[in-house]
Amino acid sequence: MSIAPIAPYALPCAADLPPRRVGWRVDPARAVLLVHDMQNYFVAAYPEGEAPLADVVPRIAGLAERCRALGVPVVYSAQPPDQDPRDRGLLTDFWGTGLGQDGAAHRIVDALAPADGDRVLTKWRYSAFQRTDLREMMRDLGRDQLIITGIYAHIGCLMTACEAFMRDVEAFFVADATADFSLEEHRMALRWAAGRCAVTTMAAQVLDALRAPDAAGGTGSTRDGDVWVPPPRAGPGAWRDRPTREPRPSPCR
Repeated sequence: MSIAPIAPYALPCAADLPPRRVGWRVDPARAVLLVHDMQNYFVAAYPEGEAPLADVVPRIAGLAERCRALGVPVVYSAQPPDQDPRDRGLLTDFWGTGLGQDGAAHRIVDALAPADGDRVLTKWRYSAFQRTDLREMMRDLGRDQLIITGIYAHIGCLMTACEAFMRDVEAFFVADATADFSLEEHRMALRWAAGRCAVTTMAAQVLDALRAPDAAGGTGSTRDGDVWVPPPRAGPGAWRDRPTREPRPSPCR
């Protein structure tokens, strides 16, 4: 019952976003960035060097770099290896035993490796709030917005957005910084989130909102469709072993 290989697909673009129901806007003083389950075990289902993940990873990297520069907390969720069946519970019925004892499977992919000061939550269920102190941490920091990136859009990302809403946290579901099993399921996640619990948005729009408070004229803004990408890190890059590159635009259909 391991995760089946995922076929390449082009990410949704701005024209694909469902209508907003609320007027929430990302505020750097209120936001936390969540990098959801970007572990080698889950990423391995995607074809290397192809959409969607080849475009999602550099977008997440750009968002994380901007957040760190502005003091916006960056939080990762990650399932632990070799889970006790009593901890794993009903997940085993749907997904098998999960991450094994492979030393690399549970690690965050190299291109998105946590930096000093980032927080990694041990995650046990679909939602990043379940059996973690994410909400308490956000409350202690005086923050009530969650920018959601990562995988998989219609499972953990969507459940996290829904639970954020139920905990009075404004969720921002970044359409082109999340990936899924298929375009159909990705779009379903966006429709459900936008209609029930979150704002669906694009990485460029989030980057535009993540500007220094004293940036005259909006020095952090980007042109529509552009995504700021940080310089490649030393050592392994990309989502497996290539330097981080600028993502391709997602064609609208």
